Amino acid sequence: MSTRNVFTPTSRVRFGMARVDITPPVGIYHRLWGAARHERATGIHRPLYCDVMVFAPIDGSGRPWLRAQLDLCGLVHEQHEQLARALCEAADVPRENVVITFSHTHSSGWFVPDRFALPGGELIAPYLAKLPSRLKDACTRALASMRDVDITYAYGHCAMAANRDYWDDEFGAYTCGFNPDKPSEDVVLVARVTDRNGRMVATMVNYSCHPTSLAWENSLISPDFVGGLREVVEANTGVGCVFLQAPCGDQAPRDGYVGGTVVADRNGRQLGYAALSVLESMGPPAADFVYEGPVISGATLGVWRYVSFSAARQSEAARFAGGAYTVEIPLKERPDPRSIAEEFESWLAKQQDAGARGETKAARDYGARAERAKRWLARLQEIPPGDSYIAHFTVHRMGDAFWITTGGEPYSLIQRELRQRFPRFAMMVSPLSGDFQVAYMLPRELYGKGLYQEEPSIAGPGCLETMIEAVAGRVAELAG
Repeated sequence: MSTRNVFTPTSRVRFGMARVDITPPVGIYHRLWGAARHERATGIHRPLYCDVMVFAPIDGSGRPWLRAQLDLCGLVHEQHEQLARALCEAADVPRENVVITFSHTHSSGWFVPDRFALPGGELIAPYLAKLPSRLKDACTRALASMRDVDITYAYGHCAMAANRDYWDDEFGAYTCGFNPDKPSEDVVLVARVTDRNGRMVATMVNYSCHPTSLAWENSLISPDFVGGLREVVEANTGVGCVFLQAPCGDQAPRDGYVGGTVVADRNGRQLGYAALSVLESMGPPAADFVYEGPVISGATLGVWRYVSFSAARQSEAARFAGGAYTVEIPLKERPDPRSIAEEFESWLAKQQDAGARGETKAARDYGARAERAKRWLARLQEIPPGDSYIAHFTVHRMGDAFWITTGGEPYSLIQRELRQRFPRFAMMVSPLSGDFQVAYMLPRELYGKGLYQEEPSIAGPGCLETMIEAVAGRVAELAG
């Protein structure tokens, strides 16, 4: 049977949003890359922001839920929870009503506790101490700005990102970089927020890509490509644009790992123009694209028009449900902390010896190995005993869309799978909503192949599939 109605995914909710500058000070500890030789940030490429969004049912019933999106790489559990408590207090909501996610820029600075004693580390605690009040202020302003809106969703494509699991035949191992031999997760999901007068209020862009345009040679604080994306979209729409990272464990810029900011800005513009194309493809708010029938002309023409939602369609778009959930995922065998500590000291000594001999490349490589060991020592302190882990995720249904977050860094498979299973709904999926120490969640068949993502992860084979099924189960319940 011919399709006669093209469904426009829509959320009818009450919505408010506010932005606050969260740029760290110049001089703060900055070195996230193992190959980097600097410690402190030497300047600012573009400011870092936090966008606080508040969503509530259109009928005013129930408490709102909050989503704070920060231009940071990520925070360990206690740092994360400190921000969540501040938002709970500002909005007077329980913890399960607050979601915090990150763009995951690798140029924001690295604020884990084991960096406090390093050069620039003395600025970390004072910086983090100011964040809760900044987020509370943004939350208060977001609550004050709440109004009835329609959120319209549409998909597009952008070739900026690519699969990054590249097999190097000559090296004889996988590297973490552009893989032209495998398709990328190129889908862009754009959300357009309009008020009841049809005026645009905000946009959101959901895309899978590690913000790693800038790498070890960069010493500037930067949102990476997110800054260029925002600049393009906001200049053309006149409203705030929020980047919502999508599952990107296996996705990164085709062109990246550079020291200069030109590539980061170009990557951002590429995504920004793709997002604008999606926005231009949208019809009026709260309207489906309906076939009106044939018109006899020089040819027999098939005429389509946008038709405003019926009362029943408006009611469906206003459905509001969901919350925070957990699932038990398998862990892989954890390394012995004493062996890791010995490994760290060994690599550090080799780095110092190579540096003394003027062997710059060898010193860099040994330093990177020491960095990997150091991160494992920190991660082991966050992992509870046992062979499984209670992982967190959220599923919120708002009309024809699901807003989903998971902890850690799952592969993009989770996003593709959910969209294939539930094609009627827009799927706004984001990682890094906690469980930072979990690191990557790979598909079962990719374990044991020597991929980088397996090395820092605590999650074992089957973790991603377990998470997919848990999320899909909640979506199915809420979808009815």
